[in-house]
This record gives sequence, C-alpha cells and structure tokens, in this order.
Amino acid sequence: MSQSRTLRPVAIVGANRIPFCRAGTGYADLTNLDMLVSALQGLVDRYNLHGRQMDELVAGAVMTFPKDFNLAREALLSTGLSPLTPGITLQQACGTSLQAAFGIASKIACGQIECGIAAGTDSASDVPVLFSRRFSQRLVALSKAKTTRQKLTALKGFRPSELAPVAPAITEPRTELSMGEHCELMAKQWQISREAQDELALASHHRAESAYSNCFFDDLLSPCAGMLRDNNLRHALTLAQLEKLKPSFDRSAKGTLTAGNSTPLTDGAATLLLASEEWAAANNLPVLARLTHMETAAVDHVGGEGLLMAPTVAVARMLQRAELSLQDFTHYEIHEAFAAQVLCTLRAWESEEYCRDRLGLGRALGSIDRNKLNMTGSSLAVGHPFAATGARIAGTLARQLELAGQGRGLISICTAGGMGVAAILER
Repeated sequence: MSQSRTLRPVAIVGANRIPFCRAGTGYADLTNLDMLVSALQGLVDRYNLHGRQMDELVAGAVMTFPKDFNLAREALLSTGLSPLTPGITLQQACGTSLQAAFGIASKIACGQIECGIAAGTDSASDVPVLFSRRFSQRLVALSKAKTTRQKLTALKGFRPSELAPVAPAITEPRTELSMGEHCELMAKQWQISREAQDELALASHHRAESAYSNCFFDDLLSPCAGMLRDNNLRHALTLAQLEKLKPSFDRSAKGTLTAGNSTPLTDGAATLLLASEEWAAANNLPVLARLTHMETAAVDHVGGEGLLMAPTVAVARMLQRAELSLQDFTHYEIHEAFAAQVLCTLRAWESEEYCRDRLGLGRALGSIDRNKLNMTGSSLAVGHPFAATGARIAGTLARQLELAGQGRGLISICTAGGMGVAAILER
C-alpha cells in the first residue's frame, strides 16, 4: 500500500472578470459562451497562458440552453489556451464558480493536478424561451415521422395555444416562490428593517465607487463589448434615493425588499486561477492568497427554513473544522444577493438561540466588525451574474489580501435551492 501524501497548500495566483452589466444593456447581444470566452481570454492575456495546457477548466452557468451542455470545453477552445485542456461543466446556482474552485483545489491539495481555472458565466438577457411540453412532444414525433401518415398523426389535435411560449421565471420549483419572496419572509422572521437594508446597499455602492477611484479593479477586469466597468454601480447614490423605491416582492406596506437593496438581473463572467505553489513559482506567478478551507451546506427551505440561510450552517461547520472563531478574520465577503440576506445571516450568528438550536453550538458565534465587511463593495453594487459571483468574490478577496500583505478572509455565499458555500482565504 502506498504511503498517503500530505495535503499541499492551494494558491490563488490570478483572477479576471469582465465588467458586469444589467440585463438588456451592454451584453444584450452576447451569450453565456461569448462572455465566458472573453473572461477566459482576459485571464490568458493577463497571466501569459497562451498555448498553455491547464490541468482542467471547470465552469458553468445557471441560465442555460441545451446547446450549452459542453460549455466549459467549448469556451476554452475559443481562447488561447491549449486545446489539450479538459473542460468540465457544473452548476450549483449562485455557488457554481466557487464550487468549481473547491473541486480544483481538492485535486491540487492531494497532488492529482497542479493547476486549474474555475469560472462562471450567466446572461439574464439571453434566456431560453420554451414551448409547451405538448408542442415539444409534437416536434419530437414529427422529427421521427417518415411518412405523410405519420406526420399527420403527430399533428393530430394540434391547437394554436400550444405555440404560446413558457415565460422564463426564477422561482423555486418546490415552493413556486421567487428568491426575493423567500428573502422577504426571512426579513420578517428576523425583523430586518427597510432602513437597515437601504443603509447596507448604500455602503456597498459607496465602497465599490471608492475602489474604482483607487484603481482597485484595474488588475481584475478586462474589457468586453466596449464595457470598461460595472454599469450597475450608482455614483453619488444617496439614502434618500433608495428610500423612494417601492417594495418589489411584497408590495404591501409590510414589504421591505426593493430594487435598490436587491441585486439586479445581471450579465457577466468571472474566472479564478488556482495552482500548487510549485507550479506558481515555476511560472513566475505570485501567490495572492491560499484557499485553506471549504464548506457546502443546505437547509430545509421546503420545510420552512429560510431559503438563503444555508451559509450560516456552512460557516459554522467550517469554523469548527478550522478551529477559528467568527472574529478571527481581517476581511469578510458575504454575497449580497439581497441586503436582507446579509443582515439575516449576521443576526443569526449573533443569536444564542439560533446558534444553539440550529447550529448545535454552545454559544452564539457573535458579531463581526462591519468595517471589515465587503470593503470594496459587493453584489448590490457591481451586480450578480449567478454562476460568476463565486469567482468574482474569491478573486476580489485574494486581491485585497495581496494588497494588505497578510490577513484571513471569510467567504459566504447563499444559493438557490436552499444551499450555501463558504471558504477561507489566507495570506
């Protein structure tokens, strides 16, 4: 029996994304494949990977067409990467590209591979529009028909109403509620005020605006289709402007989630380059940060738990394994799907009852220093192309740690389906 290997450190050595755009604007004519190719090529150009055979590329999208089944492989074949690079396509809703990084990191840690690229792309502008199931079945039958009689049989009983398209909808299949409707329920359960949500959204925009002013994103962004920066960012945004917006999901006087404190439908793509430290040194690439811990969790949202509360479970479990407290971090990156989700998460970690009864802990995880939260802005400001968000956040955090010279960062991302992913980066 061979001797087991010691797990190796996993380095984040690069990141690149294209600017994120509100649906129907800058990338209205682009596909998931177009955007992923652009983000990948930007990574190739930035880190001189032309002709390089990577051990694997793992990428995915949430809003996909059947033709996108081989998305990762098709994307890399349109870039300067070696065509000998394997492409793997996966999907875990908003956690897709971070989950892709987890798989690559695990293989690097155990010595199976030396390097890999995790990526995600999503277009809310180019979504599949389906016909009714009955009409789809007719088309399949027609394609198989060989005689006129068989073709007429396939069309028998046809009604024009079958041609009505099925409108795309972002709802949970089990509850038939949208993510926003679920988060509104969470906000009511945890008594999160509209004012607190608007203040968090305002901070996100102001911090992202400051980061742009300080050229923070220069080494993380490559242009695409004439876009040079995220177009969701609102400059000189004020609380008064946010307060004027009407509730988007619960339209009664009790509704608190608005277009201002919720992420917009967004188009974009992001990439993350991971490697062993040996590979990084051999290729003269810096170690921005190390991915040291990873966790995935789920909650029973069908049974009544908050749809977007799974990160509370993932983070608690990860902290136990890492033997760290919630306060042992210099940076916190909590995905801002909705301002309310971030605030519910923070309040849950502060709750003795929740931490005891749901997380099985002896005491509350406690509070964090809000000045260390999403310091360069997050999804509320820059946007949220579902599958791209994990790679964006990990790349952003790695860059922050590099600039700081040292530190430890926590990543927390909620996803559709009642799941959550979490990670720790260190330098």
